[in-house]
Amino acid sequence: QVQLVESGGGLVQPGGSLRLTCAASGNIFSINTMGWYRQAPGKQRELVARITSGGSANYADSVKGRLTISRDNGKNTVYLQMNSLKLEDTAVYYCNADRIRTVRGVFYDYWGQGTQVTVSS
Repeated sequence: QVQLVESGGGLVQPGGSLRLTCAASGNIFSINTMGWYRQAPGKQRELVARITSGGSANYADSVKGRLTISRDNGKNTVYLQMNSLKLEDTAVYYCNADRIRTVRGVFYDYWGQGTQVTVSS
């Protein structure tokens, strides 16, 4: 069974940093694009950043220059380094994998359970 497990969320002061990690497991051969999304209370889920298996990344305008996405294909893991955090970054952050190839076949649009990031003074 494929699983995406996020970790690294928490409470941080404005201007602080956090590093989120999302590890995929389940006899995986390869993962296409992995990404981070977030959902704040009362708002729709939105894209934060995503990265292809080749390392090409794109970001939401609101996080450019502050958040950096990276991945380790050998570990089936994606990271989100979050610097200069703002109050408006407070949200539940979700990991996504758009296509996962495993010994059991191909799975599409997989989500993790989410990790809370709270930016507060």
